[in-house]
Amino acid sequence: MALFKNREEDLKEIGFGTNVYEPNQRLVNKDGTSNVHRRGLPFLESLSFYHSLIAMKWWKFNMLVLSVYLIINLVFAFIYYCIGLEQLGGMVGTTVNEKFWEAFFFSTQSLTTVGYGRLNPVGMGASIAAAVESMMGLMGFALATGLLYGRFSRPVAKILYSNKAIVAPYRGMTGFMVRIANKRKNELIEVEAQLTMSYVANHQGKEVRRFEFLGLELKRVNVLSMTWTIVHPIDDTSPMRDMTPEDFRTKQVELVVMVKGFDESFSQTVYSRSSYRYDEIEFGAKFVPLVSPGQKGSVVVALDKIHDYEKAELQVYS
Repeated sequence: MALFKNREEDLKEIGFGTNVYEPNQRLVNKDGTSNVHRRGLPFLESLSFYHSLIAMKWWKFNMLVLSVYLIINLVFAFIYYCIGLEQLGGMVGTTVNEKFWEAFFFSTQSLTTVGYGRLNPVGMGASIAAAVESMMGLMGFALATGLLYGRFSRPVAKILYSNKAIVAPYRGMTGFMVRIANKRKNELIEVEAQLTMSYVANHQGKEVRRFEFLGLELKRVNVLSMTWTIVHPIDDTSPMRDMTPEDFRTKQVELVVMVKGFDESFSQTVYSRSSYRYDEIEFGAKFVPLVSPGQKGSVVVALDKIHDYEKAELQVYS
């Protein structure tokens, strides 16, 4: 029976394994990304340009597109300069600097196939360079357009999580709570949540990572229009029962929150996740209400207050 129980504990994991590689290792970052770095593949096999360009942050994507655009035009301006600026008809610049920048802006016109007409290639070398650049421009902008469409059409859940989780009074006992909300104006329906506790335990003289799937007061809401406080009741069956704040720290507890919902705008299922380490849990607190009446019978949700909490006396936590 004990062997079977240990086997069950070994099977309780969410994809990170049971080994402890370093103290206070975080499994899931606050933004939901896993704290795992993959190595060992050949360089070409490890590359995933499309996935990286689709998933990267918007500011990085815009900076990358702008940088590539400038670099390509500078390279072709240098090519025109090396071929001979006399092969570009219609130049009005007199100094080398002025002529180089005219070649640069001619490059931008060729790359985008705008062609204003004042500058034009008159030699074979410049004509070949302009033809190659125009082809690169057509292919490049087709690729950029596809990436833009892919980024805009990709459904992404924008779930706002409270900065801290709390252990608060709950129906005559205590409960572990996390507050979430939808940052977008679209509707998320059939929203489900899962809460998993990771902790470090000593097994046969070796530190191993254990996982416990925590029961929730409510596992699913029909629509996430306002906010949802995800509650795990700390009752007699809870793995948190009798645990003190010091126990959370000693066991390096991390709570992983996974949220799944159906996005009406895209008609697709979306996912989101975050985590709370032991030092991101506030004991003896309760969330401040953030819903108030609005105009014409509406309801106002102050999302800027989703992180706010106040002290509260725990009724039972020992």
